[in-house]
Amino acid sequence: MALVPRLLARGDTVIGLIRNPDHAAEVGAAGAQPVVCDLEHAPVEEIAAAVSGADGAVFAAGAGPGSGAARKLTVDRDGAIKLLEATAPGAARFVIVSSVGAENPPDGDDVFSVYLRAKAEADAAVRVSGREWTIIRPGRLNDDPATGRLRIDSSPFRGDVPRGDVAEVLAAVLHDPRATHRILYVNGGGEPLEEALAHVFE
Repeated sequence: MALVPRLLARGDTVIGLIRNPDHAAEVGAAGAQPVVCDLEHAPVEEIAAAVSGADGAVFAAGAGPGSGAARKLTVDRDGAIKLLEATAPGAARFVIVSSVGAENPPDGDDVFSVYLRAKAEADAAVRVSGREWTIIRPGRLNDDPATGRLRIDSSPFRGDVPRGDVAEVLAAVLHDPRATHRILYVNGGGEPLEEALAHVFE
């Protein structure tokens, strides 16, 4: 939800896919057009109809911290790949929220290992898609107020970052051609967003 006002401020028209109709009023109040479409269960054709006409897509969905390993695959991996396929005919840009650790996911059967492998497999599909893609790999997300100060790097590093700051990065890279075909690691840091992006793109 934090992404919507940031995209609107950049002049975008925003469609928000939701799986629970009860969230429609909240999404609409934020300024997006709510469309009920469950990425986990909907076929690609239904998703394509829901986002018809979009010229960019951001996958920031997730099964959530309380979900089991199976849903890490059906949401974090399969949901991302279905949105990628659904938007392929018309949307040039595709931005996906991944995770630090997806660059070298562990082999274990525990939920977090499965989660990182799901993210890695979704990222791999994005990278070979032929699209203008950007992969964002934040560290541990928190609900603290956005600070506007970040560290962004092309190499893995760990840390913490407010969700609002990640939303600022997503809105920026969606419109920045320098971000095409880049994997960016994002955490809290000492630089304003534009400076952090300028340093990683130099």
